[in-house]
Amino acid sequence: MDTVSLIAVAVALAMDAFAVSLAAGAILHPLTFRPCFRLAFHFGLFQAIMPVLGWLAGLTVQAFVAAWSHWIAFALLLYIGGRMVREALDDGDGMERAIDPSRGLTMVALAVATSIDALAVGLTLAMLDVVIWIPSLVIGLVASGFTLLGLFLGTRAGRRWGRRVEVVGGAILIGIGLKILLSALFFEKAVAEMG
Repeated sequence: MDTVSLIAVAVALAMDAFAVSLAAGAILHPLTFRPCFRLAFHFGLFQAIMPVLGWLAGLTVQAFVAAWSHWIAFALLLYIGGRMVREALDDGDGMERAIDPSRGLTMVALAVATSIDALAVGLTLAMLDVVIWIPSLVIGLVASGFTLLGLFLGTRAGRRWGRRVEVVGGAILIGIGLKILLSALFFEKAVAEMG
C-alpha cells in the first residue's frame, strides 16, 4: 500500500473519531490533560487494533462482521448520543452531569463504535496481502491526532454556545450511527440486486 493511499485511508477512518471527539469536547469542562489523553489514546488504540483483528481474522469472520458491525455501531452511538441530548435538555438540580465520555464503558463504547469500520479495512488488507503493522500504526496515530483536534474544537464551541452544542453533539453521534447503518444497508441491497 502506497503512502498516499495509507494516509487517505487513515484520515477517512479518523473522521468518525473526530466527530465524536467534537461532541465529547463540548461537554468536557474544563478540558484537561487526563480526558484528552484517555480519549486520544483509546480512540487511537482501538483504531490501530481493529485493522489487525480484521487482518488476522481474514475471511473466517467476514460474513459476521459484514452482517452485524453496522448494527453494533448504530446501537452504541444511538445510546450515547441519546444520553447526551437528554442530559443537555434536563435542567436537573445543578449537580454534575453523569456522562463523562472519557471514562469507563462510555469511552470504550465510543472507541468501539468509531473503530468498527477499521475492522473491515483490516479484512480488506488481508485479502490484498498487505502486511498490516505499518498501516495499523499510521491509522492509530492519525485517529489520536484527529481526536485531540476534535476535543479542542468541541471545547471551544461548548464554551461559546453552552448546552446547545451538547444537544448538537448528541445529535451528531446519532447521525453518525444512522449514517453507518444506512450506508451498510444500502450497500447490502445494492450487492443483493447485482447478484
